[in-house]
Amino acid sequence: MSTIFLSALLACSGETPKPAPAPEPVAAPEPPPPPFEPKYKAMFGPSPDTFAPADKLPSKELVDLGRMLYWDERLSKTDELSCNSCHKLNEYGVDGLATSPGVGGTLGARNSPTVYNAGGHIAQFWDGRAKDLAEQAKGPILNPGEMAMAPDGKAVMKKLSGIAGYPEAFKAAFPADADPMTYDNLGTAIAAFEMGLVTKDSAYDKYLGGQADALTEKQLQGYDLFVSTGCNSCHSGALFGGQMFQKLGLVNAWETKDLGKFEATKKDEDKYFFKVPSLRNVEKTAPYLHDGSIASLDEMVTKMAKHQLGKDLSADDAGKIVAFLGSLTGEIPKDYVKKPELPSMDDKGGKAKAGGGGGGKADGKAGKGKKGG
Repeated sequence: MSTIFLSALLACSGETPKPAPAPEPVAAPEPPPPPFEPKYKAMFGPSPDTFAPADKLPSKELVDLGRMLYWDERLSKTDELSCNSCHKLNEYGVDGLATSPGVGGTLGARNSPTVYNAGGHIAQFWDGRAKDLAEQAKGPILNPGEMAMAPDGKAVMKKLSGIAGYPEAFKAAFPADADPMTYDNLGTAIAAFEMGLVTKDSAYDKYLGGQADALTEKQLQGYDLFVSTGCNSCHSGALFGGQMFQKLGLVNAWETKDLGKFEATKKDEDKYFFKVPSLRNVEKTAPYLHDGSIASLDEMVTKMAKHQLGKDLSADDAGKIVAFLGSLTGEIPKDYVKKPELPSMDDKGGKAKAGGGGGGKADGKAGKGKKGG
């Protein structure tokens, strides 16, 4: 009724009704951007939480014992050297020396590699002569040129048995053993602690986790060069290495008297083969190579390209690769690696009591043993 009335009213007034305005066109919504996909993700991977098998995670008691043993200088003949003496946990697991002095100051023949992330390696030592961390941990303690304890491990365990606190700690760590105070158990405990020596949350880990701007433009260019140059042919996987042995001087000969893996196997085909190191935290672990003969990362990258891949890198390209390698530096787990209270000897000598620092230098900085060459 009202519509008819309005039409009649407009007719009487002589006005023509205006058409209704056309609706404004609605813009189609923009499609969402594609999800960020990190480059070369299939070749590498983020840092793990631990290197211990998921079905065999060590107990807290076992890890705590391993941590004490790692820091205790009384595992050496002179009470001056611990695992931490040359694998300094607050310095990315190295001592910064080409080769490290053992008891008496004798220098080892090989560079002490970082203990961080070593639990993910194919084998231990530059020549792979230890199959795992437990076997590796027992070697330097008995080596006459390193920590110099008696060769069968009995002197080590006798010494620890006389320190109040250690028998109890071994029993808590190995509750099923009738005699937990064994040298094999010592190696197992140190290895359990070292399984947790993981550096995480590097810029590269963040990049893999979906943070597109975690790497700078120079680092991204270095990442491309790292792959296009062929560095990933040896340095692959989550650790960027540690998964194979390779001949030093594969394309262009490298002068060295060290015969590498041959020293352990005595097989001619193993001459000059060394374990490929992980590049995680590599900017923090100079000097480089099995003998610590290369001081700078730029020089190391340039020489590896030439001798291993037969390629001559410009200084600019080498610098970009070095920039990328800097993105692999993770965070030290400071709470996990903090020096614990060690069972300590009292002032009367010989008798032991729990608590306090260990024998030798309590700060763990005096003396530098070579562990892992």
